[in-house]
Amino acid sequence: MEMKLQFISREIIKPSSPTPHHLRKHKLSFLDQLAPPFYVPVVLFYSATSEISPTKKSGILKHSLSKTLTHFYPFAGRVKDSYSINCNDDGATYIEAQVDSDMSVVLKEPRFDVLLQLLPCDPLEKLCEPSAQVILAVQANYFACGGMALCVCIRHVVADASAAASFVKSWAAVASGVDTELDVVIYDYTHLFPPENFSELMKNIEKNQNVVLDEVVIKRLLFYGAKIAALRNEIGNGLCLYRPTRVEAVSSLIWNALIADGTENGEIVPMHVATTSVNLRKRLNPPLPQLCMGNFYHIAMANSAMAKTTSRTSLAEKIHESILKINDKYVKQFYGSGAHLNLMKNMAAEVGKNSKAGRVFNFSSWCRFPFYETDFGWGKPLWFATAMKLNRVAILLDTRDGKGIEAWIGLTKEEMAKLEQDHGILAYASFNPSI
Repeated sequence: MEMKLQFISREIIKPSSPTPHHLRKHKLSFLDQLAPPFYVPVVLFYSATSEISPTKKSGILKHSLSKTLTHFYPFAGRVKDSYSINCNDDGATYIEAQVDSDMSVVLKEPRFDVLLQLLPCDPLEKLCEPSAQVILAVQANYFACGGMALCVCIRHVVADASAAASFVKSWAAVASGVDTELDVVIYDYTHLFPPENFSELMKNIEKNQNVVLDEVVIKRLLFYGAKIAALRNEIGNGLCLYRPTRVEAVSSLIWNALIADGTENGEIVPMHVATTSVNLRKRLNPPLPQLCMGNFYHIAMANSAMAKTTSRTSLAEKIHESILKINDKYVKQFYGSGAHLNLMKNMAAEVGKNSKAGRVFNFSSWCRFPFYETDFGWGKPLWFATAMKLNRVAILLDTRDGKGIEAWIGLTKEEMAKLEQDHGILAYASFNPSI
């Protein structure tokens, strides 16, 4: 797919009002420190509108972003060190580009490499000096047909996927004039998750990671709502005493296929592990504000001992149980007892060994986050996507109707080739259909 971009402008957008002196230092919690060192990319496609010209859209976006940054002031700052953000109002990068083709070209066959071209930066980009790296970068791409792809990249250190969704929805509300009075969104939660000095541990983990990203391919699987409903019924009609959620059903299907592929190869892997990122905002007591920025997720771990046959039902149950136990009491005991540090030390010891002790696959669900509600004044998104090249990771997104799921999966070329032939996957999913 040939697509050419002509860059129109590149500028820095600063908060419309200066950040008060007493808010200039934003402390990072332990969960913020633990966030992976990359950007969270959000890609929103909007249909063409004759009422609002690209020039007017540009003005609305920039003016409203400046106003929004006043409330999300760490996003306009720079990382100072592993403990804090310097909220110095240095600003966010804002880029505009003209695409020489129609938006339908992208939507007919959505590809990871094409989405990357629309982003304002490489999500995995690392600079030697963190303070030189912007926390927020935006690129507005205008297609020949009049459609637009608005791409937002936020450093994970200040925002998880839930926070990213809240940010773009809040920005859209300011732009459309629906709600210009935002509640407080920046809080100091270091009393709940005190920061730690584990920089050496993290360096050891990063140094020993043996994943060569050149060998990783990203594919999009679409599970239509009707197929997911059938899958949930199939799993629920087994030994399961409950009906799994959409995410649990899709996760168990993918996990089952990956375990089966390894078993067919005669691999001896005593333990398979599926991790799920669990949003803590509603699980803590008292619950955190839904709009609060930062990282508030816990990694739930489901274990499955190696067996000749593993049913989707049993895997769905294991995933369900691993998520269910994440409540206020569990979280406070886990982080209060130092268990989180022991787990990190074990990870540092195991990573890079290519150990046969266990094989991990990671699920990150962005479902139910309000990405499809981001209306800047020219309608809700036609399609929402993300673009991150991560190995053994599945990012699960809602379809526009809220019933289906799109799974963006990263695997080695060899593993992906097997997944594309898996009968269970093919019975419920379609590989990269048109939008």
